[in-house]
Amino acid sequence: MTSLDGSRIKDSDLFRAFVQATRSLVCVIDGDGRILLANPALERFTGRSGDELLGHRFWDVYVVPEHVALAQDAIARAMASGAAFPQEGDWLAADGQRRRVAMQNDVLTDPDGRPWAIACVALDVTEQRRREEQLQLSAQTDLLTGLPNRRALFDVLGRMLDPPVGGSCGVLFCDLDQFKGVNDEHGHAVGDALLAEVAHRLLDVAEPEDVVARFGGDEFVLVCPHRDDARLQALAARVVDRVAAPVAGPTGPLVVGVSVGTATARPGEGADELISRADRAMYGAKTHTHQIRRHARRPSSEGSPV
Repeated sequence: MTSLDGSRIKDSDLFRAFVQATRSLVCVIDGDGRILLANPALERFTGRSGDELLGHRFWDVYVVPEHVALAQDAIARAMASGAAFPQEGDWLAADGQRRRVAMQNDVLTDPDGRPWAIACVALDVTEQRRREEQLQLSAQTDLLTGLPNRRALFDVLGRMLDPPVGGSCGVLFCDLDQFKGVNDEHGHAVGDALLAEVAHRLLDVAEPEDVVARFGGDEFVLVCPHRDDARLQALAARVVDRVAAPVAGPTGPLVVGVSVGTATARPGEGADELISRADRAMYGAKTHTHQIRRHARRPSSEGSPV
């Protein structure tokens, strides 16, 4: 091979330079799982020198215990079939910590095409996977309340309504009463604190298997697996009582109510349909509450002059 400056470079020297310099974890494993080659990056990762690595079975060096059987099976299949595939798994680093590693595996064959070893080039992707998990969590979390957001809510409902899972669940659609007045009078900071307190109260009322989500604005949804109408109504009553308790405000107690609509999933029903039915039921409850309040404020005719 000729370099850019015209000098001759042996392929073996170029390969050796690459293996020595790369930060990728490079090793060659024979059919019995023994390490035939380990580069400096793998030595640093494991905390062992090349002499301490060579000849040892790789699953005794850096594979986490619960993945040993899988690693042994992968070697056996690769040697039998002549094909190896990319994998991702946990390796043990020198300090004993688990690191997530993405592996590109290739079978090495002799001149007659018989498999004799497997070459592995691996990358430590632990931090990358953590960032991806954090981004995924952020994308599905309401930042104000810490509850799952609307996107996460529909993901949950999609799984619960999937026929193989059973399609049995109920929802409570909750809309706060008098929240706008509190927000207008005391400002958004007080309104935000009130929403966070309501979220906390809904979590207190919910069962461990229930999912509490912020649908948007002052609307919340509780998803209840395997709940019938009677149990949903009982939960709705507890929600109304819990939310109605006064909340400490800047000038005294703040009181808001909540209107709750319930719906149980019907066979073959989608998440949008289920939420829409609960939403309509909530508006019915809110209208009924407003009618009661208007009637209560109406002056009595008793004792009025004729």
